[in-house]
Amino acid sequence: MTPADLLLRPAGPEDAEAIVAVHLASRGAAVAAGTMPPAAHSEAEVRTWLTGRLATDETWVAEADGVVVGYLRLVAEWIDDLYVAPSHARQGIGSLLLDLAKQRCPHGLGLWVFEVNTPARRFYARHGLVEVEHTDGSDNEEREPDLRMEWSPA
Repeated sequence: MTPADLLLRPAGPEDAEAIVAVHLASRGAAVAAGTMPPAAHSEAEVRTWLTGRLATDETWVAEADGVVVGYLRLVAEWIDDLYVAPSHARQGIGSLLLDLAKQRCPHGLGLWVFEVNTPARRFYARHGLVEVEHTDGSDNEEREPDLRMEWSPA
């Protein structure tokens, strides 16, 4: 897949079902691979919560052939979500979404990632984010060690 094959566009309410599907599939694959802890909420709770966030947060979708294959959700200068459907992983979609986040937050941005999620940590590090804080996980719902990463423009 090339960037020309992909459409990045702001998400609308009509994208909620597809975004939730990407979120659940991506998290499920990561849990199965041992790179993310099990979800703290049921699929129904995630669906309700994420659909509600689409009304208030800046959300973008990556679309290939009319199908949502990834999404980015920003809250101020924070990446709250960046997920790509497992069937479209490692095709540059995450990189394009992260580049979009940097464009939308030109003065810098941050995110939290689980310590066990080494693929995501390596991905973000390759794209210039640095680890700035490690926690024991007592402040997240999963109660799993996590870390804050930040990107600052050069």
